[in-house]
Parts: sequence; structure tokens; C-alpha cells
Amino acid sequence: MPIVESTYKPPMIFRNYHVSTVYSAMIRRAPVAQQRERINLQDGDFLDLDWSFSEERSEKVLIVIHGLEGSAKRPYVTGLAKYFTQKGWDVAAVNLRGCSGEINRHFRSYHAGATNDLQEVVEHILKKNKYATMAFNGFSLGGNLMLKYLGEDREIPKQLKAAVMVSVPCDLHGSLKQLEKRENFLYAKRFQIKLQNHLRQRAQHFPNQLTTEEINACDSLLDIDDLYTSRAHDFENALDYYHKNSSRRFLENIGVPTLLINAKNDGFLSPACYPFKIAEESKYLYLETPEYGGHVGFMQNKPETYTEERAYQFIHSHL
Repeated sequence: MPIVESTYKPPMIFRNYHVSTVYSAMIRRAPVAQQRERINLQDGDFLDLDWSFSEERSEKVLIVIHGLEGSAKRPYVTGLAKYFTQKGWDVAAVNLRGCSGEINRHFRSYHAGATNDLQEVVEHILKKNKYATMAFNGFSLGGNLMLKYLGEDREIPKQLKAAVMVSVPCDLHGSLKQLEKRENFLYAKRFQIKLQNHLRQRAQHFPNQLTTEEINACDSLLDIDDLYTSRAHDFENALDYYHKNSSRRFLENIGVPTLLINAKNDGFLSPACYPFKIAEESKYLYLETPEYGGHVGFMQNKPETYTEERAYQFIHSHL
């Protein structure tokens, strides 16, 4: 499809990449009512859905997945849920394994390409026989996971009408290199500290598979993915994990109308995360690259973000 011309014109302060990124992640508040439902997975593990419901009974459901070390409680998820429920949708916000405040049962947890878990979520929701229309909205790592799901060799349910992805590191290794740059040091360090804390908790439950000494020796995100992510999820090493799970490899096969919104000033994304040629040649992939927005930012002079409004507009236009 043609490249989408963006209409996002943020207030001056939010044209700064760091301000937009930090404000949306750490300052913004977007409370919404949520009800938790636990799904027991086929392998004996579990994950939790946080539901938000429209005031009127709805036959439309939006499935949302958060980013790295996020959860369904993050403001970019709750803000989206609030906006969509006001428009008559139910929203199922997925907490990936180990991200709902309770460690999951298995040594493995979540990663950027864990599409089997998304498949189980989709099947679980459709078995309720309540929803005739389904849509996706993914952020960052969650967006990569959803894009991979859409482009894999699988049968997509007829209820799934459209998808919107925001700030997606389509090229995982390239995005890791971006995070390693000096201007992103604080972001990379924050992710590293959160992941190491997560792994220390996991080591207490699985002492024969992971030690505190190994975790403390990690000095980068790459080290963590070499130590844990790849090993726990049956990849050879971090580079093998990045290669096999980067959604860019699957974009050409997407057969559902999908909008990818990646800001040009997103310091987390490498050049390969802006797949202009693939979008130009695709019947289903729409690419919008606003000048501003940062990483999962897109703030406006109103309660909802630009991407929340765009998600509803795009999905509604394909119903």
C-alpha cells in the first residue's frame, strides 16, 4: 500500500524524543477499570488478561500486548483501553508470561516472537462465542510479536479484521545496537536493571537453571539474551533469537490490513525498522512514519494520544 502521510503535529515540548518517550512511560496517567482473567496454557503455564469493557454489550474485542518488561497496567495500554471502551469495544490487555506481578510456573517466560501464546489467547477469546469482530494493537516488543503472528504460516481467524502496531523494533538486533548508543545509555541501563531483577526472582524459583552470579555478570542486554532469553526458549544464542523472531522477516506475508506507526525520531529503532519498500509492495501493510513521537509517545493536547486515535480510525475503516 502507499506510504501513509502522517498528520501528527505534537506540542513543541513533545517534539523532543526524550521528553515524549519519558513522559508517556513515567508521567502520563490513564486510569481504566480492569478485570483479571487467568488463562491456563497448554504447556501447564499461565498468563493473565486484564479486561476492560464497554458500557453496552459489545461484539467487538481489541487484543493489546505491551512492550519489554511492561504489563497491561502501563499507561499506553490503559489509555488505549479507555479510549476503545468509550467507542463501544471490549479490550483484552495481555500480560505476557511473568509480567502480571506473579512469576509464571515455567523457567521460560516471554520473548519478542512467542506467537504460540498469542494463538492461545485468540482461541480462548473466540471460544467465548461473544465476539464477531477482533482487532490487534501491539506496542514495541508486543507489536513485533503480533506482526510475526500475522505473517507466519497460520490460519488467521475470520473475526480478525485489522491491526495497528506502534513503535515496533522490526529488526531486533538492529534495535539492540541503537539502544547501545550513548544517547540511549539510560534507557538501556534501565531495561538491563529491570531484566536482571526479574531474573534474580526467577533464579530463586529455578536455582538449578540460573544463578545469581551469572545474572550479576551480565553487562548488557545482549548478555541477558545470551544467558536467559535464548537458552530458556531453545535458541542457539542471542543472535539466533534476534534473527528468527524479527518481524521484518514476516511482513511480506501479512494478509490482514495492518498499520505500522514508527516515529522517525524514535531512538530505539534502526533503519530496518522502517520497511518502506515492503509496505509499498504489500496489499495489507500500511506504514506511517511521523517526524515526531519518540518511543511509544505521541502525546497531544488532549487526554488520548495520536496513536490511540489512529488505531480506532484505521481499525474502524476496515470493518
